[in-house]
Amino acid sequence: MPLVVVGLGVLTLLLLMTRLKLNGFAALLLVAVGVALSQGIPAAEIPEVLAGGIGDQIGDTMLTIGLGAMVGRVMGDAGAAQRVAGRLVEAFGPARVQVAMVVTAMLIGVTMFYEVAFVIIVPVAFTIVRVTGRNLLWVGLPMSIALSTMHSFLPPHPGPTAVASAFHASVGTTLFYGLFIAVPLGALIALVWPRLPFVRKMDPSIPEGLVSDRMFTEEEMPGMAWSLSVSLLPVVLIAGAAVTDMAVSGSSPLLHFVAFIGSAPIALLLTLAVAAWAFGPRIGRSLADVSASCASAAQAMAMILLVIGAGGAFKQVLVEGGISDYIKDVTHGWSISPIILAWLIAAILRIALGSATVAVVTAAGVALPLLAGGGVHPEVMVLAVSCGSIAFSHVNDPGFWMFKEYFNLSVVDAIKARTTYTTVLAVLGLGGVLVLEAVLDALHV
Repeated sequence: MPLVVVGLGVLTLLLLMTRLKLNGFAALLLVAVGVALSQGIPAAEIPEVLAGGIGDQIGDTMLTIGLGAMVGRVMGDAGAAQRVAGRLVEAFGPARVQVAMVVTAMLIGVTMFYEVAFVIIVPVAFTIVRVTGRNLLWVGLPMSIALSTMHSFLPPHPGPTAVASAFHASVGTTLFYGLFIAVPLGALIALVWPRLPFVRKMDPSIPEGLVSDRMFTEEEMPGMAWSLSVSLLPVVLIAGAAVTDMAVSGSSPLLHFVAFIGSAPIALLLTLAVAAWAFGPRIGRSLADVSASCASAAQAMAMILLVIGAGGAFKQVLVEGGISDYIKDVTHGWSISPIILAWLIAAILRIALGSATVAVVTAAGVALPLLAGGGVHPEVMVLAVSCGSIAFSHVNDPGFWMFKEYFNLSVVDAIKARTTYTTVLAVLGLGGVLVLEAVLDALHV
């Protein structure tokens, strides 16, 4: 049974990493090979499947994560990250740094991918931890939860947008409805989760190399205008392109240019170029110092990227092994509410495959016939599938490994922190979707 194979693979991976202390990159690849063989993938094809999974995952994330880490380190080594962090602490007060992180993450995360927004904001979170002396998860976990909520629930993120297209739902209406669920639920869980006893017991340190260890004086730090402008530059470029794409139809050289500079890698590359000057020669630092900051960030990112790539290989083995097709066959003909069934299919696929995007697109194909005869608003079905796909993030999810490595957690602690919050977020999201459908029916919308 394919799901039993997946379960055994996950248990083996946990054993290798927790009991035997095997490196995550090697452990993921070993388990991926074992699952591939058990699922009948020819041995000669396994290296190609692994390489394809790693290539797809790294291709999507290396430029974003690498450039984002370099921008963060350049800002950190110049004191700009400390300037922004200090101003946030001043604005919200030391007791409300979590609120500051949630507000920042939600504003940025509405249009930006989880990974992109994460690497832009996390240097500020690291600096706040150093300035305030608070626990890393106390500051960083609310940020991650808020970003996860925005990324998983709302267009123009890829999963919800793809489902909206499949269901012929209005992207704008889906976004409007989704905000009523995502914002309160995301904020609630973001503020509650760091206070839970099992999370408060965790006290990870900031990973070495990702943030400057130096504490700057007021005179040494660059001005707030430059620090904030460089921080927000990729946000403005990426969000501007997303809004333009939703609001303007047609094709023109100007629109193509906006899309080009608003793509995450180009936006971050432009930001790095601006940061290299603004926090280099402009303030008396040499370009050699800026290059050293970039090199330090790249070295710190090497293992993180390897582990994320191996997570992509594991995911690809599950896809090639026919897990999604098996789940399609099993769930066909189940007689329950279309909204609950759509959510459940997405959640099962998420558990089995790891990738939220693969889960949400596959679930959309399975749930599409339910929409035709179920009398459910298509925008509500989009939200049902989308929130189901965030559930149960664990070791076959490349995003899980990014979370683990950036917050310097053990596998067990990462499961306790991330798997639980994604699952509760998905379950509460389902409740919100059911209430939304009832309200729309009552209002005859």
